[in-house]
Amino acid sequence: MIFEWLNPLLIATALLLAVIGAVRRVKLWRAGQPDQVDLIAGLMAMPGRYLHDLHDIVERDKYMSKTHAATGGGFVLSALLIMLVHLLGIDSQLLAWALLASLTLMFVGALFVFKRRLNPPSRLSKGPWMRLPKSLLAFAGGFFVLTLPAAGMLSDGFMAQAGGALLTLLLTALIIWGMGELFFGMTWGGPMKHAFAGALHLAFHRRSERFGGGRSTGLKPVDLTLATEVGVLGVAKPTDFKWNQLLGFDACVQCGKCEAVCPAFAAGQPLNPKKLIQDMVVGLAGGSDAKYAGSPYPGKTVGEAQGGPNQIITDGLLAPETLWSCTTCRACVEECPMMIEHVDAIVDMRRFLTMEKGSTPNKGAEVLDNIIATDNPNGYAPASRTHWAADQNLPLMKEVGEAEVLFWVSDGAFDMRSQRILRAFVKLLKAAKVDFAVLGDEELDSGDVARRLGDDATFQNLAKRNLAVLSQYKFSTIVTTDPHAFHCLRNEYNDFGSDALEGVEVLHHTTFLNSLMQQGRLQLDPFVGGKVTYHDPCYLGRYNGEYEAPRELLRSMGIEIAEMERSGYRSRCCGGGGGAPITDIPGERRIADMRMDDANETGAELIAVGCQQCTAMLEGVVEPRPQVKDIAEILVDQLVDSSAHVLAQEVH
Repeated sequence: MIFEWLNPLLIATALLLAVIGAVRRVKLWRAGQPDQVDLIAGLMAMPGRYLHDLHDIVERDKYMSKTHAATGGGFVLSALLIMLVHLLGIDSQLLAWALLASLTLMFVGALFVFKRRLNPPSRLSKGPWMRLPKSLLAFAGGFFVLTLPAAGMLSDGFMAQAGGALLTLLLTALIIWGMGELFFGMTWGGPMKHAFAGALHLAFHRRSERFGGGRSTGLKPVDLTLATEVGVLGVAKPTDFKWNQLLGFDACVQCGKCEAVCPAFAAGQPLNPKKLIQDMVVGLAGGSDAKYAGSPYPGKTVGEAQGGPNQIITDGLLAPETLWSCTTCRACVEECPMMIEHVDAIVDMRRFLTMEKGSTPNKGAEVLDNIIATDNPNGYAPASRTHWAADQNLPLMKEVGEAEVLFWVSDGAFDMRSQRILRAFVKLLKAAKVDFAVLGDEELDSGDVARRLGDDATFQNLAKRNLAVLSQYKFSTIVTTDPHAFHCLRNEYNDFGSDALEGVEVLHHTTFLNSLMQQGRLQLDPFVGGKVTYHDPCYLGRYNGEYEAPRELLRSMGIEIAEMERSGYRSRCCGGGGGAPITDIPGERRIADMRMDDANETGAELIAVGCQQCTAMLEGVVEPRPQVKDIAEILVDQLVDSSAHVLAQEVH
């Protein structure tokens, strides 16, 4: 072939530039704060995490799953074989044929990428991403032709016979184009940047527990002593993030799946999780968002955000209201094929605004002051926590000292609507003859609201005081009707060095009631009402993986659930999490109204829920609308009268 020396030189140059770019990129990430990561173990685990965990998420979109497997798999194999055949010059027809096969696989995958980009959905970023299919095709096509002589399919002199220098230059142009995007661009910037950063992100992920079928949703606690020494609480600048968080931002593929499921974005609030992650990339490298080619924050203009590694994020890179729009529902995290942790980043930045600047919006500061002063968000007298149960004759832990079940009442004790749910659950516990007790006025707020609003100091204070109380008593199970308290107790209290919850099972009331039903300890009449749909609370479903117990309870009454289009792990948030009703950032619509629209589409007359906050949000929608009831309330309505049941058995 003419200029036989040229292609090895081009390949070597592209690889060298890629290595230089990689070193430069790693330095940007390492400007972040240290985090404990086992580098060797992470690298060893990375292939499995890529092939299993990441593809489990990608597999939800069958088209893209097959496309990605063909394109990505074909490229990785081709790159390795190109180095052997064309860089090192190993003369092997077997290797050449293997390279042709991998390039063919990659080319076919690239055709599907090309088809996808002909009329892309609005969530996909455009701009440089529109050229990616052509670059993939150029890379695969150019090296395919270049490899034909090595495979024995063309004579070595074919190039000279078929057009000589002109054909060689054309082929070289395709190769330069392809390598410029796929090798050079992988570490210097461009659509393929996610491939390099994404692989390392999987290796050094901040939540390694998520891999291998695990679950990790509890927020990481602020080291208050260390933060005081460093001089900042939370994240003020991009370099305040952990280094592997910065790496995770760089792994974003801009697919927009997070954007498509974000309730705040759909409601027209100034949040787009994809744009937020891209703003963090701008922050770690320095510059502006002028080249961003995706959907903006609703009501905001692209091109005005600017930042740098050591500049305050909320002083120009993004507006505080973007952070306060988030409901922390984790829909974005659940959908992200690169397993990026959007919610962690948002709460980290909220911590700076709340603990350092004291700028929690609307009623945020008042609520935090109430929690500090009275141990509950609404400022009620702590002693009134048990008023709802004055006629219930509930056993108190400080009197009995030990019980099979501790019923964690949570702050529903101060809300008249939630008290109906608590009363229903107590009636079910008594009907099932459960040995239970409550903490009464010894129970404090779980700290969920304070933590999501960024006040980790108050959360930690509440958690430690609650743990101190719990450590005085003996119980095997904690049950609560509040998924937010459930999440804190189950996933976030264990970070504070107490053994109060060691060996204790923390359950949501629907899970516990379902076990009682399976044991035959509750006798229910069949449900004879109208059509029923079920709303998955975010902090029960996405945060804790409980989707089946509530549904099994409903089915046990003969209810055939009319599922909403967005249900299970893709359930739409009610809008009540993350302190969103407190910060109250305006949008075009209310999230609760959109969720009610989802329910109305099923034709349901009753919405079954398993969260006091969800009940409040959905009942706040203007009527006419379906009735909203907690599952405990539905069960109580169907509870068989015990005396009548015993009499019926005796007659029988």
